[in-house]
Amino acid sequence: MSSLPVVGAAMTLDDVELHRDWLFEKSRDLELQSFVDAEVLNGDWAPLAERARRLLDGHTGRLGIHGPFWGFTIASEDPDIRAVVSRRLLQGLDVCAAVGATQMVVHSPYTSWSYNNLDNNDGAREDLVERVHLTLSDAVRRAEDIGCTMVFENIEDKDPHIRVALADSFNSPAVAVSIDTGHAHYAHGYTGAPPVDYYVKAAGNRLQHVHLQDADGYADRHWSLGEGSIHWHAVFAALAKLESNPRLIIEIKDKSKIRASAQYLASIGVAE
Repeated sequence: MSSLPVVGAAMTLDDVELHRDWLFEKSRDLELQSFVDAEVLNGDWAPLAERARRLLDGHTGRLGIHGPFWGFTIASEDPDIRAVVSRRLLQGLDVCAAVGATQMVVHSPYTSWSYNNLDNNDGAREDLVERVHLTLSDAVRRAEDIGCTMVFENIEDKDPHIRVALADSFNSPAVAVSIDTGHAHYAHGYTGAPPVDYYVKAAGNRLQHVHLQDADGYADRHWSLGEGSIHWHAVFAALAKLESNPRLIIEIKDKSKIRASAQYLASIGVAE
């Protein structure tokens, strides 16, 4: 019996149709990405949810969704915008309840600008955390009620510890941490952040989700694993020390290379 972690993938329902056998063969974790757009969430998404339940009947891997993120931050200074963001996240959690998802990815509010400026103005760090709490308070309660965890994914985060502290500030099982390897590699290569494995170490057992994508340290490439310059052995060595069993989700642009990405990880002896 292999002790290597089993990777899953992020995909739309159309992609699930194509990769269903691969998902089922090893009970791979799945992140559905068919519910991120406002047009979908504001419309009648019940048929999509029914399609998801039908396609995943018998699937025993863990299920999550990528939450909405286009066009907003969870730390807006504008209370009207915060209200819209709160509603959008609650819509995402309604989807989770409908399809049986136990995790929803939410984008971190931290930017490369904030890294340099949060200490430039007294109280700016605390103010940002307070705005996130104002935005997410209803969503956190809803997530707790349905047994779902929202995970904060690094986007521009240069400091790998800062969103871990943000997650901790909620003191809730419904809030945890995600890492996107390509985003971390971009921050490392372009803004001088630590390497990707340091992000894993910073998150520790608060880490419950990882987007696996390869990149060049310049842009958010979402290349197939092995096509970029991320040091995968270091990343998986850091992951192996955790007890939190994070979902390892291949998230690449070319979905036809999902299986090749998994095969690459198997070929270097770090996952299957």
